[in-house]
Amino acid sequence: MQDCKQDRSWKIVEYRPEFTDGVIDLILTIQNVEAGLNISLEQQPDLLSIESNYPQAGGGFWVAVDESGDVIGSVGLRRETEEVAVLKKFFVKDSYRGAGVAAGLFDRLLAFADQSGVRTILLDTPSIASRSHAFYRKKGFRQIDRSDAPITYDYPDRDSLLFRLDL
Repeated sequence: MQDCKQDRSWKIVEYRPEFTDGVIDLILTIQNVEAGLNISLEQQPDLLSIESNYPQAGGGFWVAVDESGDVIGSVGLRRETEEVAVLKKFFVKDSYRGAGVAAGLFDRLLAFADQSGVRTILLDTPSIASRSHAFYRKKGFRQIDRSDAPITYDYPDRDSLLFRLDL
């Protein structure tokens, strides 16, 4: 597949190994500098093997890059069952928030989910991420309890909220 959405300053592309360092830097900066979550790379081993944890496992991973090719956003879809997937690693660099990058990444993920038969998407997000919660609710997600998840889903033991979107 080629680029999904493009404008003058950024585009969305499928993950390639040369994006690894940019993805890791983006995610760790947002998690630890902006949100103060203190999450290490070692606690997120999927970041060191994105291809085997996402595309090769029936899901997908996409990045938004700026005109220089720098990573400014990411989103992954990890397949759990034939019809259930988990949205992971959805981050947008602060200077690109509100510029349509998040919507573009999410639209690309939804198109993939629709094409591949995913019917339910789950996600967990820190309770302090209120701007993210508003985005997810606007996109049709509803907050659920762990007991309402259609699969056994172990998300990190921190103050997180669980959301579900039925397609």
